[in-house]
Amino acid sequence: MDRTLIQEILEVVEQAAIASARLTGLGKKDDADAAAVEAMRDRMGQIEMQGRIVIGEGERDEAPMLYIGEEVGSGNGPGVDFAVDPCEGTNLCANSQRGSMAVLAASDRGGLFNAPDFYMKKLAAPPAAKGKVDIRKSATENIAILSDCLGLSVDELTIVVMDRARHKDLVSEIRSTGARVQPISDGDVQAAIACGFAGTGTHCLMGIGAAPEGVISAAAMRALGGHFQGQLVYDPAIAQTSEWADYTKEGNIARLNEMGITDIDKIYEAEELASGENVVFAGSGITDGLLFDGVKFERDCTRTSSLVISTLDSTARFTNTVHIKDGAQSIALS
Repeated sequence: MDRTLIQEILEVVEQAAIASARLTGLGKKDDADAAAVEAMRDRMGQIEMQGRIVIGEGERDEAPMLYIGEEVGSGNGPGVDFAVDPCEGTNLCANSQRGSMAVLAASDRGGLFNAPDFYMKKLAAPPAAKGKVDIRKSATENIAILSDCLGLSVDELTIVVMDRARHKDLVSEIRSTGARVQPISDGDVQAAIACGFAGTGTHCLMGIGAAPEGVISAAAMRALGGHFQGQLVYDPAIAQTSEWADYTKEGNIARLNEMGITDIDKIYEAEELASGENVVFAGSGITDGLLFDGVKFERDCTRTSSLVISTLDSTARFTNTVHIKDGAQSIALS
C-alpha cells in the first residue's frame, strides 16, 4: 500500500454510504446493504491495485455480497487486503437510526486476521489505558483502571454495550460500580473507534459482537494507538443468538480447527488482528453518529462526512465532502 490509495479508499466508503442512504428509513435493510455492496465493488474496480476481500459478507454463492476471496481492483499495482462492511448497522439504516456507516479496513497483503463468521468478546479503550485494561479482568477492575488512567471519577465514565440478552450480567456489574451504560442496538465499530478520541463521551466498549467487525475496529484502534482486544466466542450458550440455534460448542470448535485456529481461547491484540506494516481504516456516515454525520441530500449536491485513519502517515482525517450534481446552481457552505 502507499499514500496514493488513501483518497481512493475514502471515495469507496463515500460512494457506498450514498448508495445505502438513498434507502434510509424505508425498512429495506437487505436492499440498503446490496446497494452499498454494489457501489463499493464498482469504486474498488477503478483502483489500480490487486485487491482481495479477506473479510466480507458471504461466500461466492451469496451474491451480491462482497464475498471472501473476491478479487477487486484493476489487477495491477500493489496487493491490498480488505475487510469490508458496506452497510454497518443495516437495521439502523432501515429505521433511520443513528450509527449506520459504510466501513472498511485495508492493509498490505496478509496484514488482516481472517476472522471467521463467529462472535468475539471485545474490549476497546482510549490510548491512555492501552496495555493497562485487559479483557481477562472483570468489568469492575477495568473500570477502576480506566478511572485512574483518564483522571475521571467512575460515575463520569460511559461504557458502551450492545443491547443483547447475553449482556444482562455485564450491564448489572458495570452499573454496580457507578459507571454509566450506553446500550446500542447495532453498530459497535463506531462505538469502539469513538473510544480512541477524547471528547466523544465514550470511554470504553465491552461485550460480545461480530468477529469480522472486531478486525475492522482493531485496525482503526491500532492506527489511533488505542486499546483493543478480542477473543473468539464459540459456545452458543455464551453467544445467546438465534443464529446459532442449531449449533453446538463442539461443532463450532471443529469449524475453528478446520480454519486453522487451534488456540481457540487466544486473546488477540489489535496488532495481531491488524498486523500489516501499513493499515488504513475508512468510514463514511450513512446516518448521523458518534463520529460523523450521515449523508445529506440537497438540491444541488450530496454531502458526506467521513473518517480515514492511517498508519502510513499517522493521521486521522475527518472529511466533509460536497458531491456536486450536474447543473448545480447554488451550493451553500454548510
